[in-house]
Amino acid sequence: MKCQKCDKPATFHITDLVDGEPKEVHLCEVCAKDFLAPITQDSDSAMPEMAGLLAQQLAIGQTAEELAELDQRVCPVCGISFLEFRKQGRLGCPHDYVHFAKELEPLLVNIHGETQHVGKTPRRGGANAEQQTQLIRLRREMKEAVTKENYERASEIRDEIRSIEQAS
Repeated sequence: MKCQKCDKPATFHITDLVDGEPKEVHLCEVCAKDFLAPITQDSDSAMPEMAGLLAQQLAIGQTAEELAELDQRVCPVCGISFLEFRKQGRLGCPHDYVHFAKELEPLLVNIHGETQHVGKTPRRGGANAEQQTQLIRLRREMKEAVTKENYERASEIRDEIRSIEQAS
């Protein structure tokens, strides 16, 4: 999507309710900084609250380059990238909470108000989370071995997966 003020790619997508109607603005980083600059009384922009929140995000210094670099980070266990998480809204494995901890903490605090789980643990599957993480990692390795046509290694991994599944 292109910026509504210039032809650069839009990296900021602002939606706000104005008189009960949603108003969307798609801007590049440069135009977003101009848009989020102190709003004068002559300005026809009606989004001061949202503009203030996004201005804080810009002040933190998360530029498009930093976001692109972050999106390339990949979990070593399940192989999900931060970009995939942002698109799907779901993590790939429990290890992602550790690997992306710095980025996820503000999000978790914003959504849940806490960073520690204080609720119930599922009766099934809660106790063997480490085993599930290992199975996810092994399945990813097996898929990579098949892709590389390393069928001997893939069969070894398959046997390892079966033994773990039978033990549980």
